[in-house]
Amino acid sequence: MKKTLLILFLFPLISFSQSGSFSEALDFYGEKISTENILDYNSFIENSKVVSKSKIEGTILSSCLKKGCWMQVKIDSDTIQVTFKDYGFFVPKTGLENKKTILEGYPKQDTISIKMLKHFAEDAGKSQKEINKITKPEYKISFIADGVIIKN
Repeated sequence: MKKTLLILFLFPLISFSQSGSFSEALDFYGEKISTENILDYNSFIENSKVVSKSKIEGTILSSCLKKGCWMQVKIDSDTIQVTFKDYGFFVPKTGLENKKTILEGYPKQDTISIKMLKHFAEDAGKSQKEINKITKPEYKISFIADGVIIKN
C-alpha cells in the first residue's frame, strides 16, 4: 500500500518535470543546423561586411507566396531578405508570419535591383499599383541560408 501511495505521489512530479525538458517544436529546412552559437545583432552586422558564415535569430515577416523561395526576416531593427543556397530548398509559403527563425549562412551588404525588388513584391502578392511604386534600388543586408530552423 505504501508503495502504491508513493508511486501515485511521485508520478505527477515526474510527469511535470519531464514536460519542461522538451523543447518547442522545430522545423528544419536545408542543412540541419543547431540552435547554438547564435550571433548578436552587432556581430552579425560586422560579419555582413566580410561575408563570413553566420547564425542569427529573427522573426519572420513574410515568405514567398509562389514557391517559398525567400523570406523577409526582422532582426533587431533591420529587415533582411533571405534566399536559400542554390535554390536548393524552400520554406512553407504561408503561416510563417511572426514565427521565430534561426538562419545559418552568409550575410552580405548588397544593392537589390529594381527588377529584383519588383520580383519580390510580385511573389509577395502585392498589387500592380504597389509594384509600380518601386522606382529605385535598395541597399540592405541580404542573406543566403544554408539551413533554416522555424520554431513553432
